Amino acid sequence: MDSRQLEYFVAVAEELSFTRAAQRLFTVQSTVSAAVRALENDLKTTLFDRSTRRVVLSAAGQALLPEAKAALEALDRARAAVEEASSGLRGSVRIGTLARLSMVNLAELLGAFHRRYPLVEVQVATSPTGSTGLADDVRHGRLDLALLGLPRPELRGLEVRDIATVPFVALVPASHPLAGRAGIRLEELAGERFVDMPPGFGNRKQVDRAFDAAGMPRRIQVEVPELTTIPDYVRVGLGVAVVPDVELAADEPAVGKLPLLDAELTWTLSVVTAAGRRPSRAVTALLDLIGDPVRAAGPYF
Repeated sequence: MDSRQLEYFVAVAEELSFTRAAQRLFTVQSTVSAAVRALENDLKTTLFDRSTRRVVLSAAGQALLPEAKAALEALDRARAAVEEASSGLRGSVRIGTLARLSMVNLAELLGAFHRRYPLVEVQVATSPTGSTGLADDVRHGRLDLALLGLPRPELRGLEVRDIATVPFVALVPASHPLAGRAGIRLEELAGERFVDMPPGFGNRKQVDRAFDAAGMPRRIQVEVPELTTIPDYVRVGLGVAVVPDVELAADEPAVGKLPLLDAELTWTLSVVTAAGRRPSRAVTALLDLIGDPVRAAGPYF
């Protein structure tokens, strides 16, 4: 039994697919299959029940999975401790984020981290399914941490640190009859066409639920993957929007921003890591920088 075999086993166990595990590990399926077979031969048991349609963990595989994860994490910590003692903090950090996240200057934050820890490799990724996809990637070990916005009930299996909370507001074209009001109720938007983000994004989920709870399902006219582009579509009259309070450009008179009077909708940006899994030294260093109140008051947030 070696660490590479355990790494391949964990990847297959989490993906429940030899093909997806190979893609995740940047290798070929035959290599993953051979490593898992060698591990099964060494342990004299079957770790997966395989069929032409699916791969599932056997009872032995279920027993091995938490131990394999713990062993790999212990090896990573031991390697990082030796490397740090000899030449400074090393390792890698895989961070997920929402596209064009205006609440955090992620480039400045990661630039400061790189200057402080130049031997740590930083990888940044987004998810086409927004916060839902990022949370799933952290749970399954594809990311070490992520900046996302989901309600607490949807963050099971994650360690959560809140960064900032903002209210939702309504955006309407300047020519809309409701523009210029001091505030607006959700019911006044019933029957409107909406501009919003795809269903996997946390802010979209919250607004859908609010309208469904009020018995007013919405008609989404335009879906865009970036929150900061929504005002562009509102401005040209393609719909209204209910979104976290974003900073409109100073020269954006064509979009009206109205507080919500009857809905206590707020959106929280959080940084998450996997629960029950001790972060590496490199990840801990980045979390410390994110949580540093001096840094948070600086150019990053």
